[in-house]
Amino acid sequence: MDVDKIELVKAQFEPFIRQGEEYVRRVEDIVRQIPPNQIYIAVGAVLFTTFLLLLIRVFKRTISNTVVLTGLSGGGKTVLFYQLRDGSSHQGTVTSMEPNEGLFVLNSETSKKGKIKAVHLVDVPGHSRLRPKLDEYLPRAAGIVFVVDAVEFLPNCRAASEYLYDILTKASVVKRKIPLLILCNKVDKVTAHTKEFIRKQLEKEIDKLRTSRKTVSDADISNEFTLGVTGEAFSFSQCINKVTVGEASGLTGEILPLEQFIRERVKP
Repeated sequence: MDVDKIELVKAQFEPFIRQGEEYVRRVEDIVRQIPPNQIYIAVGAVLFTTFLLLLIRVFKRTISNTVVLTGLSGGGKTVLFYQLRDGSSHQGTVTSMEPNEGLFVLNSETSKKGKIKAVHLVDVPGHSRLRPKLDEYLPRAAGIVFVVDAVEFLPNCRAASEYLYDILTKASVVKRKIPLLILCNKVDKVTAHTKEFIRKQLEKEIDKLRTSRKTVSDADISNEFTLGVTGEAFSFSQCINKVTVGEASGLTGEILPLEQFIRERVKP
């Protein structure tokens, strides 16, 4: 009985098998009529297209959307974070012990139509004991925003310069040429210093730092790269990564230079 069933199934599928064999023979005949060089070209085009699509997918995955806010405590990083996220001037009263981060579309872009890429923004605490947390985010950062208090700049100039020096000489920053924006915050205050003044003072302090640190050790174990050009006064234009200076006011919401910097690093 089972043998009869098998034979019946074979009989039912036999027409389809014959049609398949005929189709294969026709394809073989068509292929034989095509010149070999055209076949090679077609195969090459398919392989190249496949490789290109894979390359595009890999490249897209490597494009970072992370921007890091850092700087000394009290510079207004958290206020800037909330201005970017929801347009508020939320102010923390206690120094955060953990990075404040979020993935969102910039508040100024929420009314725009179409698909807009979200930004992964990280506000790293400025306290010296908490700065090592910065190293967790730098390897995947698309940009760094170093926030400076434009009002209390002079008393903190040395400390800010030291922190900035450490960032600019990190291998994770230099090798990937991560762009850095020095953002002079609180410029709405009458006593705030200008960005030109702050830039020049930071350059002078960093120039002193690189000289003193080299004197202590030619093989500086705390910094993996050196800054500037030997025999010349230091300027940010000598850095391998692009360093720019901008102004902002987190309290009043005047943060256009910050938004522009972010969107230059993380395309919409």
